[in-house]
Amino acid sequence: MFQVLSSAWALLLGIGLLMLGNGLQGTLLGVRGGIEGYSSFTMSLVMSTYFVGLLIGSWMAPGMIRRVGHVRVFAALASLISAVMVIYPALPNPIVWMVGRLVVGFCFSGVYVTAESWLNNAADNENRGKALSLYMVVMTLGLVAAQGFILIGDPAGYLPFVIASIAVSISFAPILLSISPTPAFGTTKRMTLRQLMEASPLGCVGMFLIGGVFAAQFGMSAVYATEIGLKLHQVSLFAASFYLGALFFQFPLGWLSDRMDRRVLVIFVAGTASAASIMAMILGNNFTLLLASSFVIGGLVNPLYSLLLAHTNDFLEHDDMAAASGGLLFINGLGASTGPLIIGWLMTDAVFGPNGFFLFMAVLLGVMVVYAAYRSTQRATIPVEETGSMAAMSPTATTVAVEVAQEYAIDTELEEQESAANSA
Repeated sequence: MFQVLSSAWALLLGIGLLMLGNGLQGTLLGVRGGIEGYSSFTMSLVMSTYFVGLLIGSWMAPGMIRRVGHVRVFAALASLISAVMVIYPALPNPIVWMVGRLVVGFCFSGVYVTAESWLNNAADNENRGKALSLYMVVMTLGLVAAQGFILIGDPAGYLPFVIASIAVSISFAPILLSISPTPAFGTTKRMTLRQLMEASPLGCVGMFLIGGVFAAQFGMSAVYATEIGLKLHQVSLFAASFYLGALFFQFPLGWLSDRMDRRVLVIFVAGTASAASIMAMILGNNFTLLLASSFVIGGLVNPLYSLLLAHTNDFLEHDDMAAASGGLLFINGLGASTGPLIIGWLMTDAVFGPNGFFLFMAVLLGVMVVYAAYRSTQRATIPVEETGSMAAMSPTATTVAVEVAQEYAIDTELEEQESAANSA
């Protein structure tokens, strides 16, 4: 672990600052939208464009990097992100915010690809798993810290947005000044969605559903909190609780995943998260119970991403694992792009009001439970000793990090098989 920190601390610091700026701008817009009097559906349009931008960027970023290189792409896109952060309060208009969120989503996709390529280049086969774990932890800590920074200054003014811009701008320095070799960049040949669906129906359906649930947490939690009248410090705690839960549950669930039928674990995790969503919908007027519910939901939903990835790998040959990552991320992006729009409609007064936020997550997670139970009757269980390891991944990770995680899972499995053969 210390070896990873010593070789990649500057890169991880820069990533943490990027996530601080990203998490801060999302929560700020949710609060500022309430101050400006925008409806929940209007804010859902604003929030969904971020995920559309991520989806577009995932297609275009690799080509940009191949043409002009990692350094130029990173510097250019991060500069655009920093500029958009201060445009938000200067031009408080839903159309401007939608365009800004689209640009920020597109830029973050390219920034993530670049940073993850450098991180992979800084790690070796012995510490790549630790590097991935640290990357996930730093990203989550950045999002948690962002919720505290929202308390500095009035969201109706400029200061919090300027802080987000500064965080992104400062992230350039440790990353660009510490990187010496430019990592090689290549893309893996993709599997078609049809091939992926045939290999793992639960993986595909689950990825789409989890994309919608994660988008709800990342994009609409502050909108919900503002709609129900929480104070600013309560909005901060509520949004942070989702990410704190992710840190708490990720590794215990990863340990369980490697020791039991993953479909059973999917059913249990999704079912518990769905029940917590229903509890929050019914008892959300109690702030303590609301925080407890969001902690459990965030803690269970985020590891589901890694769990579904590992489950899909169980039904793939080693050579196909990296190829499947692009398709899984695309499916996840589709779910994330449409999720806020549906939530915004559900949260309107004519439908369910603010409770539509938790209702949406409860239904999607409930559908996952039912479908996972159905799939358990359609295919024999793979013995635990024949399954690969689960690598902790963030739902915001790009194809680079996911492919690295796939390769790490393959290497770990091969080492375990070799160790078992030697001891036999």
